Amino acid sequence: MIDLRYVKKLVELLDSSSVDSIEIASDKGMKLRISKTPAQRAAVQVAAAIPPVMAHALRTSGEGVAMAAVPEPGVAPRPEAPRTPLLEVKSPMVGTFYARPAPDAKPFVATGARIDKGQTVCIIEAMKIMNEIESEFAGVVKEVCVQDSQPVEYGQVLFRIDPNG
Repeated sequence: MIDLRYVKKLVELLDSSSVDSIEIASDKGMKLRISKTPAQRAAVQVAAAIPPVMAHALRTSGEGVAMAAVPEPGVAPRPEAPRTPLLEVKSPMVGTFYARPAPDAKPFVATGARIDKGQTVCIIEAMKIMNEIESEFAGVVKEVCVQDSQPVEYGQVLFRIDPNG
């Protein structure tokens, strides 16, 4: 996700400098190009990490400055996922995801299970410490997004919960 405040700051810096354009590339296959020259203006192509609202803001957020978010060559832009009313339980740390308290035990939760707020839904091992992760929501588990014993990143979605289910 691109921080719009960061983009606005880049636009301000570009406007006050003699530099004509700035191009930033991420390791996730997205480029952001900000240019003063009208000949270099390009249409905004929505890449995987830019929601339509932000794409509109990018198109309209600079007088005399054109911005374009374009995918890396050879990387096809992914269609935006439809908005769902599901709530996401995300990993609060980097570590290894465990769906069950012991290798021979049943998983804490499974797809279709009803859970309560504060209920343990998994364990994340980080630096040899087993951290029980509790749900911030009550509802029905609609999706388990990580396989048992797989590494997870900070902020990665672990479960999707339907609060109305």
